[in-house]
Amino acid sequence: MTFLIQGVYSFICVLGFSIILNLPRRLLFIASISGMVGWLMYIFVQNLTSNFILPAFIGSIFVGLLGELFAILLKHPATLFTIPGIIPFVPGYGIYYTMYHIVNQDFDAAMTQGATALFIAISIACGIVLATSVMRLLRPFIRQYVYKKM
Repeated sequence: MTFLIQGVYSFICVLGFSIILNLPRRLLFIASISGMVGWLMYIFVQNLTSNFILPAFIGSIFVGLLGELFAILLKHPATLFTIPGIIPFVPGYGIYYTMYHIVNQDFDAAMTQGATALFIAISIACGIVLATSVMRLLRPFIRQYVYKKM
């Protein structure tokens, strides 16, 4: 799939989950942009490396940074932008096949698949925490710059 098609699909995915999560209408597009940028970074890093943790980590950093930036600019909680934005990274495939292997009593495959899904989930959480921490340090400077321009 091309980079552009991946971007469109991720935008639609995040838009759908934003609607399900009942975001205000005027924030749907912005939350979808945040998730799309994160997913495009995920695909970009995935093409550069064979590591399965790094793409989710880098993508969630971008989602977290954009979510915090949009929170400052639009004066809404950052979770309105970050939670829908990380939906494409969630390792649903890995969790499903972990349970599939457990039901079929293939415990070695279940452990492998479950560990992979767990590491991806942890990398998503660490990326969001890192981005939030960085933006907490930069928030006063961003606010000062934004309000000076207004």
